[in-house]
Amino acid sequence: MTLKERLHQYFLLTRLHRPIGILLLWWPTLWALWIAAGGWPDLHVLLVFTAGVVLMRSAGCVINDYADRRFDPHVERTRDRPLAVGRVRPREALLLFTGLCVLAFALVLTLNTLTIYLAFGGLLLAAIYPFSKRYTHLPQVLLGAAFGWAIPMAFAAQTGGLPKIAWLLFTVNILWATVYDTFYAMVDRDDDLRIGVKSTAILFGYSDLPIIAALQALTLGGLLLVGVMADLGLYYYLGLLVAAGLSLYQQYLARHRDRAGCFQAFLNNNWFGAAVFAGIFLHYLAVVR
Repeated sequence: MTLKERLHQYFLLTRLHRPIGILLLWWPTLWALWIAAGGWPDLHVLLVFTAGVVLMRSAGCVINDYADRRFDPHVERTRDRPLAVGRVRPREALLLFTGLCVLAFALVLTLNTLTIYLAFGGLLLAAIYPFSKRYTHLPQVLLGAAFGWAIPMAFAAQTGGLPKIAWLLFTVNILWATVYDTFYAMVDRDDDLRIGVKSTAILFGYSDLPIIAALQALTLGGLLLVGVMADLGLYYYLGLLVAAGLSLYQQYLARHRDRAGCFQAFLNNNWFGAAVFAGIFLHYLAVVR
């Protein structure tokens, strides 16, 4: 394999060609940065977190595929991944994961001490999540914690502290991640049942859509409380109204529980996150003016 071909396999392994995971991690990070700053965050902090989102999501994909390298060949959606077909060796994947984490940590070292300490928790969550699906039906909750850890880090970087609203937003993100990753797990449910992988999609069974609807309602309720605590205005609540409509649309997309519909419901959560951020951004833009 030539160097160009090998680099292409690394590119596929990090899934940079599929940015949905980056966006689902980026939106709540932006929510936190804007609320923590009361508007535009510090430019250096914003750039560090944007780069960190890309690096850590890429690292998460690598360690996830390393953990699942013996499962992925038996799952329709994942059977062509580089580790599953042997185009990347497990040792290479571990080295790539380590390199990405080192780069992300180097960025964090330019921030304050509290943020640096919190980064170790984020690394631990990123490393634990991929292996959790062997032992618990709630890996989606751990994914939410891993994706949401950027929220307390953002508050720490921007304000030097960890106010209650940071942990509320972190909890909201866990609920939201459980929603979208359950839709994602519904795509693989038949394969996961066959090979013994656990997920909320399997745990919820045929009650999946009603439980997801309840989680969506809790997510929106938590975001309403965030708005109250942060004294956000009309634009924010209009953003939440759009997000509520998108939640209903996701239920419609997944109504037949078919692979394509569930995957589209998962992808639609990008617009949910964007709608919430648009409300936050427009609120602070109006306040500044």
